[in-house]
This record gives sequence, C-alpha cells and structure tokens, in this order.
Amino acid sequence: MTDTKEASEQLVRDFLGSWQARSLDTICSGFADDAIYHNVPVEPIEGIAGIRAMFQGFLDVFADARLDIVTLAAEPGRVLVERVDYFTMNDGRKVVLPVTGVFEIKNGKIARFSDYFDLADFEGQSGMKL
Repeated sequence: MTDTKEASEQLVRDFLGSWQARSLDTICSGFADDAIYHNVPVEPIEGIAGIRAMFQGFLDVFADARLDIVTLAAEPGRVLVERVDYFTMNDGRKVVLPVTGVFEIKNGKIARFSDYFDLADFEGQSGMKL
C-alpha cells in the first residue's frame, strides 16, 4: 500500500472526526498494533492496548469531544494538524485546548501520533492528571 498524501490526510481526518461518535473501536481502527501515542509533555504510550486504555480513559470522563482542524498540512506518510480540541466533562465543565498533532503513517495505519499542548492548561481546565 502506498501512503499517498491524500490517503494519509484522509486517515487523520477520519481519526479526528471519529471522536464525536465515541466508539473506541472506530477511534482506534486507524492505528498500527505497534503504534506510539505521545502526549509530548508526558511519557509516550507504546502499543495499541495502551493507546486503547488511554483513549477509553478520555471517553470515560468526557461527555463530548470535538477535535476541530485549524490548519492541516500533509505529505505522503506525514500529517501535521493545528487544531482546537473541545471537550465537555461529565460534570459539565468545558475544556478548550489548542493542540498541534504530528502523525506518521506507515502501510495505511497511524504508526506514531504526537500531540503538543500546554499540559498545565489541560490539567487546570479538566482536573485530570496525565
């Protein structure tokens, strides 16, 4: 499979859009089994099992999640996305977080996903510790 610019971009757009439906299987479907997910302020998570557990943790505390793309740049196998993530916590609190994500695509799957954001801003708004 060729990781074209268009295919890489669509995979990332599908992943970001999948959060609103809240299906863990759909959210994780674009990841390779040995993928790495790195919220850059904290330690990376290696492997789909750990990534699933982290994403389930988010779904457990967020009643709603919308990841809005501000700017997207793609090339074959790499996508950079500036976005604003909007979360509604189960208790009604709102989280608005500017994020930049870097996606590495290999063989049609997300091999590495790194998110860059202000950890103190996220933890202050959400009450969560990453």
